[in-house]
Amino acid sequence: MEKTWQIVIDCAEPQAMVRFWTEALRYVPEPAPDGHPTWRAYWRSMGVPEDELPPGAGDAPESLVDPHGGGPRIWFQQVPEAKHVKNRLHLDLLVSGGRGVRFEQRRQIITDEAERLVGLGAKVQTVHDMPEMGHFAICMLDIEGNEFDIV
Repeated sequence: MEKTWQIVIDCAEPQAMVRFWTEALRYVPEPAPDGHPTWRAYWRSMGVPEDELPPGAGDAPESLVDPHGGGPRIWFQQVPEAKHVKNRLHLDLLVSGGRGVRFEQRRQIITDEAERLVGLGAKVQTVHDMPEMGHFAICMLDIEGNEFDIV
């Protein structure tokens, strides 16, 4: 049996997170399984009680998939509580090409990506600019305050 896995991110507004992370990761929203117009219809067909489905849950996709099939599925699970502390797990968006790319070029690639994501609603938290170590990264917050890094 093949072993698979997904990333689950607790959030207040799954559809908003899907819109942001679809653009950030260049993923696509995961369509409901065949024969079901929505994920809500699918979950109801599986017997999930209506009282376990918050209003709007599953009416639009709440998960993302890599259109090329290489990355993990990401599910944005609606929860009632707000985020209060730093993430114990975060995503690193590896966009710069790594140490084989000149430092100044990596810095520009990362900065350009950060600006693109700010345009989608993200916020810059911290810039790590350490040319003496060959390291440049930008720590950011997504639209619900979850930390992630661009490297």
